Amino acid sequence: MPGKPVRRVVVVGGGTAGWMAAAMLASRLPAGRVGIAVVESPEIGIVGVGEATIPPILDFNRLLGIDEDELVRRTEGTYKLGIKFRDWREPGHSYFHPFGSYGAPIGGLSFHQHWLRTREGRLGEYSLPQVAAYAGKFSRPSDDPRSVLSKMSYALHFDASLYAGFLRERAIADGAVHVEGRIVDVRRDGQSGDVDSLVLQDGRVMAGDLFLDCSGFRGLLIEQALGTGYEDWSHWLPMDRAVAVPCAKTGEPTPFTRSTATGAGWRWRIPLQHRTGNGHVYCSSFLDDDSAERQLIEGLDAPALAQPRRLTFTTGRRKLSWNHNVIALGLASGFIEPLESTSIHLVQQGVQTLMALFPSASIEPAEVAQYNRLMQQDYERVRDFVILHYKHTLRRDTPFWRAVAAMDVPDSLASRLEVFRSHGRIILEPGELFTETSWAAVLLGQGPAPRGHDPQADAFPEELIRQQLQRMRGLIQRGADAMPSHASFLARGR
Repeated sequence: MPGKPVRRVVVVGGGTAGWMAAAMLASRLPAGRVGIAVVESPEIGIVGVGEATIPPILDFNRLLGIDEDELVRRTEGTYKLGIKFRDWREPGHSYFHPFGSYGAPIGGLSFHQHWLRTREGRLGEYSLPQVAAYAGKFSRPSDDPRSVLSKMSYALHFDASLYAGFLRERAIADGAVHVEGRIVDVRRDGQSGDVDSLVLQDGRVMAGDLFLDCSGFRGLLIEQALGTGYEDWSHWLPMDRAVAVPCAKTGEPTPFTRSTATGAGWRWRIPLQHRTGNGHVYCSSFLDDDSAERQLIEGLDAPALAQPRRLTFTTGRRKLSWNHNVIALGLASGFIEPLESTSIHLVQQGVQTLMALFPSASIEPAEVAQYNRLMQQDYERVRDFVILHYKHTLRRDTPFWRAVAAMDVPDSLASRLEVFRSHGRIILEPGELFTETSWAAVLLGQGPAPRGHDPQADAFPEELIRQQLQRMRGLIQRGADAMPSHASFLARGR
């Protein structure tokens, strides 16, 4: 028996996830065909500590027709060319995970294979985003494939609460309705089990055909109402606490995020125009809350601007992202620590996958199953890449690092590591989020190095390859030298 058509979408919770969803729905769905309401309680706080993104956010913003200069101004944003990792391989060592690519393939073989064979220069010298980041430079990519600037890729840092507010304005302008109120009851259909309506504290009833649960960790609909279940990944990613605090800015903001490994986790530093975001993610089995907060405060560049906020979480994902007529987005769908700035991206994936499968009439079981399969795949691929940072390292200096080095990892990651260890090969499946450059950056940046390289590299005269690599380094350095400073590029857009 066919279900009822989707004519009313109710988004539960505002914040970044809720307003990303509402803005996309209101912008892309035919006007007047589907009503969109966002129910947001002013009494419920928003986690809102995520301030760093990865390059796909640019595509999301373009789909919404957002002017990037305006967005950066409105959100106190800065540009991001990658992440600097300190003390991950071992204390005192640093490396950079750049956006874009390393060098260029030679003879159809991945660039890093030629570098593994010759070790000509440092790997980071072949990344224009990394060279530019360390020099405090920034420029948008060139459309001319002959220009070295065509190799640029970037993302954004922004104040997440300001981003949510910016999207709220756009969503409402496109027809979404903003409803303030606290949900006190969830009513379900007696036959189908679908969510039928929400009851607000003042007695209003919000009926809907499709509900998006953006209520955060508590999962008001997906878990509390539907009992979907949660897949716990803490045996692979044991970090279960975070403390976050902003501090005053010092100097000009750097065009990169910084991640510094600690004795039982890591600290983030995210530069914005008006302040710097900081946080400490850690495992409570190896570090107590007060010590974690003290380490964070002691490591700040400048005085704190607010009281530290403590968060508790369990890494993992809902067993179903779409259950009955409820789709979970953001923290309601799952949580993977923000080591590679994927939190907002997973919201984006959820929203764009929904748009690709949005019901033209009733909700179809086959499309629900496809959505769940795709989102499971996205979460698991991010999970594996984050686990890589803990497993593939030389650190053994604290009980925490010894524990994660000894842990078993998912088979999907274990097989990749084994393939890499022999000949440095990085095999990707279609549609993966993290590129060959991303995997190479972490695998080669944190060690241990592979035992060898692809034998195909030996088919090329070594001296010729060295000359080509030297030319690449020179071209990249000249390209970075010609860029404006990050600070002056920001000033142009104000």
